[in-house]
Amino acid sequence: MKRWGYASATLLAAVVIASGCGGGGKAKDDASGPAESPTVDAGAANVITINAKNFEFDQKEIKVKHGEEVTIKLVNGQGNHAIRIDGYDKEIKGNQAVTFKADQAGEFKFACSVMCGKGHAEMTGKLIVE
Repeated sequence: MKRWGYASATLLAAVVIASGCGGGGKAKDDASGPAESPTVDAGAANVITINAKNFEFDQKEIKVKHGEEVTIKLVNGQGNHAIRIDGYDKEIKGNQAVTFKADQAGEFKFACSVMCGKGHAEMTGKLIVE
C-alpha cells in the first residue's frame, strides 16, 4: 500500500512541475491579482509586443528613447511566462501589458519571472534606453 502512496506522490509532483511555463499549452490569464495595465494604451508612443514560448522570447533586445512612454505587451504563445524588468521594477504577466516612462538611461536586463523548467534561466533579454 505504501508503494502506491509514493507512486501517486511522485506522479503528482511531476504534474505540478510540468504545469509551469514548460507545460506547452496555451496560458490562461493570471487571475491572482490586478494587472498594471491589462490593455495597450493606443496613445502610447512606442508599443512593443514580446512573444514568449518555451524557453525563449522572440526579442532579446529592445531599444527605446530616453523619456519616451513605452508599452510592453507580453503574449504567451506557448506555456506560462511573465517578464520582470530590472531597474524599472516592472512585471508583465502573460497576455497583459504595462506602460511606463523610460526615464532611466542605460541597459536593463529582463527575464522570465515564472519558474518554467530547465530552460528558464535562458529566458532573458535587454531593454536599452538611449
